[in-house]
Amino acid sequence: MAGLVYAPPAMKRAEKAERIHEILEQLYPEPPVPLDHEDPFSLLVAVLLSAQCTDERVNRVTPGLFALAATPEAMAEVEVSEILSQIRSCGLAPGKARNIAALSRILVDQHGGRVPEDLASLEALPGVGHKTASVVVSQAFGRPAFPVDTHIHRLAGRWGLSKARKVEETERDLKALFPESVWSWLHLAMIFFGREYCPARSHDLSTCPICSWAATRRRIAEEARAGGGGPRSRKAAAKKARARRG
Repeated sequence: MAGLVYAPPAMKRAEKAERIHEILEQLYPEPPVPLDHEDPFSLLVAVLLSAQCTDERVNRVTPGLFALAATPEAMAEVEVSEILSQIRSCGLAPGKARNIAALSRILVDQHGGRVPEDLASLEALPGVGHKTASVVVSQAFGRPAFPVDTHIHRLAGRWGLSKARKVEETERDLKALFPESVWSWLHLAMIFFGREYCPARSHDLSTCPICSWAATRRRIAEEARAGGGGPRSRKAAAKKARARRG
């Protein structure tokens, strides 16, 4: 995308949000759900598996897992060791296997074998946090939700949409900036933009279609010195620079 310029210092968050919305809508009018699934249960399990694991890896693992057991009723009958044998290549596999077995039993015993549609009930399941529950509510049931993970948290900080240190606070800031009707779409659009244009490491913010004008000059300079990354990386780079000067 040509004609990249720095945003004027007085550009407000709402103005940035509107321009970012326009750019992402041009790039990703209908972004696909990156995790392969057939129903709410398979999506729930896939999202649980995606923690500290790539979507590509999850999509390679889940066909074998669901060939073993495709429903909560069937999964509840499978030994944890068998589940583990199917998902071993995913990060944190032993804990995930235990959680998949446990949540399957809870779905059968407490929810009639169905995945609940509300955040509170989902978050009560083993291994299901707010982000996982939000993805399921949004992508399986079409309800407004804005799942924020560390990647979206990083983008929001780079773009000056949030100064929050915690993903929960970033979620609150983003929900205040964007209309509820676009939350679910925006979650996916930001994920794909981050992968294609705005990676965590070795990213030149000055050439990015959004960072080049939305990020502050200070943020661009800090990440250039640190080679990308979050606040800890930038602080470490600044410390090294001071040591060299000293």
